[in-house]
Amino acid sequence: MTQDPFATLGFQNRRRPQGLLAPILWLGGVIATLAALALGAVLAVFTAAAVAVIALFASVLIFFAGLAMRARRRATVRTRRSDDVIEAQKVGDTWVAYGWERPQR
Repeated sequence: MTQDPFATLGFQNRRRPQGLLAPILWLGGVIATLAALALGAVLAVFTAAAVAVIALFASVLIFFAGLAMRARRRATVRTRRSDDVIEAQKVGDTWVAYGWERPQR
């Protein structure tokens, strides 16, 4: 019966390199760790900058939407003229008035 080489995967059963190869591999692991940390930091800065730009564009969009809503409200609210002028259209040979109300009613 043959023994599976991957059957004992634990911290105590791991082979560690001996001799001149050990410090070189340790140094390579440290360099790889530092490179991964630096790359993660750079990506975090780019992500933060992208979120800031998105927030800036969203705030500008909300500002212009607010201006549009204010302009729409001001355009629809019209006071009635004091000289009682009403709208009228000529339909055929007669004039048809819209919005006319008797003030005594």
